Amino acid sequence: MVWNLADLYQGPDDAALEADLAAAEADARAFQRAHQGCLDAMNGAELGAAVEVYEGILERAFKVISYAQLLHAADTADPDISRFHQSCQERVNDITGLTLFFTLELNRIDDAAMEDKLADPALARYRPWIEAERLMRPYQLADDLEQLLHDKSVTGRSAWARLFDETMAELRFVYGKESLTLGEVLNRLSDSDKKVRERAGHSLSAGLKSRIRLFSLVTNTIAKDKEIEDTKRDFPRPFSSRNLANQVEDEVVDALADAVTSNYGRLSHRYYALKARWFGVDELNWWDRNAPFPKTEERRFSWDQARETVLGAYAGFAPQMAETAETFFDKGWIDAEPRPGKNSGAFAHPVVPSAHPYVLMNFYGKPRDVMTLAHELGHGVHQVLAAPQGTLLSNTPLTLAETASVFGEMLTFRAILDAEKDAAKRRVLLAGKVEDMLNTVVRQIAFHCFETRVHDGRKSGELTADQLGDIWMETQAESLGDAIRLDEDYSTLWAYIPHFVHTPFYVYAYAFGDSLVNALYGLYQDGHPKFQEKYFDMLAAGGTLRHKALLQPFGLDASDPAFWNLGLDVISGFIDELEQDLPE
Repeated sequence: MVWNLADLYQGPDDAALEADLAAAEADARAFQRAHQGCLDAMNGAELGAAVEVYEGILERAFKVISYAQLLHAADTADPDISRFHQSCQERVNDITGLTLFFTLELNRIDDAAMEDKLADPALARYRPWIEAERLMRPYQLADDLEQLLHDKSVTGRSAWARLFDETMAELRFVYGKESLTLGEVLNRLSDSDKKVRERAGHSLSAGLKSRIRLFSLVTNTIAKDKEIEDTKRDFPRPFSSRNLANQVEDEVVDALADAVTSNYGRLSHRYYALKARWFGVDELNWWDRNAPFPKTEERRFSWDQARETVLGAYAGFAPQMAETAETFFDKGWIDAEPRPGKNSGAFAHPVVPSAHPYVLMNFYGKPRDVMTLAHELGHGVHQVLAAPQGTLLSNTPLTLAETASVFGEMLTFRAILDAEKDAAKRRVLLAGKVEDMLNTVVRQIAFHCFETRVHDGRKSGELTADQLGDIWMETQAESLGDAIRLDEDYSTLWAYIPHFVHTPFYVYAYAFGDSLVNALYGLYQDGHPKFQEKYFDMLAAGGTLRHKALLQPFGLDASDPAFWNLGLDVISGFIDELEQDLPE
């Protein structure tokens, strides 16, 4: 359950790592001398060759920084690793600073001239990447300002993110006589014992409150930093830059958010009222939101059982999917052991196409952990399939990046559900899936609403911890409904959500992916022609196509506001089924 990073480097002092950094820097300097100020005069073949050299420089530099990020995520409390991580960030930032001119000059080439150049096959291969880069043309600043923003990034947002990560890694939550990490205290919020959940809830809140001024400072600084840059670039709204990077239109995200918020009543409000009835109360305390089904024993999984469950579900869909995922286990590409100092979340890191992805999670043996494993391996399979596109074209926009992960979850859930013959246990599984879907769709859109109000409010001045707590309580109460009781302790819980710090306005991508997967899975169940073939083609495309083109073979269109109701109807249907089978 601990990964092996030796496929990248033998350690921070590996001579190969220093050699890669030195070579990348030398190549970047040579590239700058050869090409700066010359792009407009190049023909298509020459520009295509230049893009290929540029891609090679990034590949080598990104391999180093990926290794440093993985080391740091596995132990953010180690000061030597933190120093190494920061040093790598700074050196890679210097290298990419030398090549920054390249994309800036690409964007200044006239449209007609660029089309002429793209007629050459050497450059035509990179058309999707070039078109994605040129979306920034209206928002691009003068070269010296772009260089300044780039150079200062290591002492700006990334430095605040590092402070957040290291603070969270060192923070301990008092639980009776125990001192718990964030991951451990969050895990106890889904314990079968209500006293354990309540104590964990109070512990989580108290721990966050002890550092709430620091978390407020981090949040305010990142929001202000973003506002300054967005204003200079003339982005219309706080989430517009994220949408541009995700290659999705503002109105599509608005349609998604509007669809989910307008369905709070028939989704989360209805489900939590139903859950309260199962527990024999009118309201559930917030720390009981993810409580296991009452009067039932939650199934526990060993690591081997989790592996067999996920791989079996993947194989039921397509042997290729299971074979790809199995490599992650066999070759040590997964770190699932919970331990102090380790990142409390979960991710699949693509690293670089010449290497392979790695998965990080914290496995405690609960069904939710199996779903997390299925989720992250879905990312991993996607990243492996897209890798042949190369460094510039393999990266998938966040909205579609969540599709493969949520689809992997759905396959695993369906496999577990189909294998369970006991009616009571099937009901427990179905309720757990509904909660996971609400956490992926409703909770993430509530996070999106929180971020929007925070970034809008920050324009009028710094927000106090109490103001941030008030916005959190408002947006959470709207999404959860009257059946969940929120007290003052709950007002601090915005502080531990890492996406607000690392990738502002990322969170809607989960809801995008879940709703999209519900629609895709419906097609799969209905026997859509050549579904598996189309699905793997979609994953292998990486970043070469936008969402409209990727979904066209399935007859789906995410820009249609009615599309989102397809996914929401699936969640509502599951709740309908639970209501009809309400236990005594």
